[in-house]
Amino acid sequence: MEDDDVILPCSLGTNQNIEKELFVWKKEGTVPLKVVFMFDDGTYSRGQDEEFKGRVSHFPEQLKHGNASIRMNKTTLEDNGNYTCSFPEMKPTKIFRIELVVGAAPKPSVTNLYQTNDWALLQCDVEGASPKPTVEWWDSTNKTLTSDEPQVTPKGDRFYITVKTTVKKTGFYRCVATQKEIWHQIHKEIYAHFGDRSGTGMMRATIVSVIFGIIGIVVV
Repeated sequence: MEDDDVILPCSLGTNQNIEKELFVWKKEGTVPLKVVFMFDDGTYSRGQDEEFKGRVSHFPEQLKHGNASIRMNKTTLEDNGNYTCSFPEMKPTKIFRIELVVGAAPKPSVTNLYQTNDWALLQCDVEGASPKPTVEWWDSTNKTLTSDEPQVTPKGDRFYITVKTTVKKTGFYRCVATQKEIWHQIHKEIYAHFGDRSGTGMMRATIVSVIFGIIGIVVV
């Protein structure tokens, strides 16, 4: 997730000592390729691209075991993409490729826009999510409610989504934002009460975050 730290794995798998070897991490998709990290016989960061300076480090104690993995701190959506870890001076040259997927999953906000003794208009807002989530209203039995057409506003890689629904029964209702690509789901609940003599009703909200899994990193 955005702002998390992540380890990008790269290993020869042979326990070969690479303390004297050259290995280079690059990000694909640009010309020239961006240098994420470079290690050359005890020195590192030579030629490193500005956006990775101060955020990327290696594991010196693991070099003698052939481990060229790196840690990237404070990931951003701009870090999404394909990366290569290469040993250009080895014969034959060894290159490993991995894909990094970074997501942004802000908590939904829910509002009781208007309520009578018989019905209430609920609104859910999800701001700045990436990748684009599916946003739905569920009742307390996890049944999807009929809602208005979502209002979606893309801004760069982020999405701002508003979904409204009308409810007529007392109970808890939840707005659920699901991002299948990163195995993430989060929801926020609101309580609507009908039959109140004042006609104003009641509202209560709680936040629950559920993460179903962790995106995998595949080395090819």
